[in-house]
Amino acid sequence: MINSKVFLRGLFSIKRFDSPGIALGASFIAIGALLKNIGFTIHESIFSSFLIYALPGSLVLAESIIIGASLLNIFLAVWLVNARLYPMTVSLMPLIMEKNQPRWKYYLSCHFVAVSSWLIMKSNYKKIEKKHRIDFWIGIGTATWLIAIFSTIIGYFSADYLNKDMMIGLAIVNPIYFLCAMIGVMKSKSISIAIILGAILGPIFYLISDEWCILFGGIIAGTIAFYIGEK
Repeated sequence: MINSKVFLRGLFSIKRFDSPGIALGASFIAIGALLKNIGFTIHESIFSSFLIYALPGSLVLAESIIIGASLLNIFLAVWLVNARLYPMTVSLMPLIMEKNQPRWKYYLSCHFVAVSSWLIMKSNYKKIEKKHRIDFWIGIGTATWLIAIFSTIIGYFSADYLNKDMMIGLAIVNPIYFLCAMIGVMKSKSISIAIILGAILGPIFYLISDEWCILFGGIIAGTIAFYIGEK
């Protein structure tokens, strides 16, 4: 069973002043308003955040529907954009894996992998006994997941009061938070190089391809930083 004390500790970690809860909520308010504007019902909007639980994935879903993409193309697009979470999963699992814990906890908690929950876990895992870290992680994931769902509902019913500029402003709060968080963890040469090179190469590749600039800039910057860090 889940250790309730550790679970609640993870659940309420979202209340910390430096947690991504507010930024996450602001972005999903924009998502909720966007989904209403493209014709989603409240139930479909809730179900979208319930299943996708990721800001870029939700944006891709909305954009794909607007341009009339097929269901298969929408599925592939959302799946591909959420593939960015794989490196986070790889770095997280060794920290929370415990042979005495049942596997269903890990299968359940896979849905909670997101930048927001990952940042909280990486900042706090050393304070938690390894055998209880999966319960702490489930608590964090539940908190951020619920914020995303309830913020979607708020955004849906607030859509009539939000203009385009307000929605864009709310949507970029989360990326700005993550940028600030990344700057805050620039404590090693490889991480610093990756962030700085990514910030430089992204705009450069934008001049070549606005659709692939982030991918190309990120891969090249990350690869260079990795090899410099290894040497």
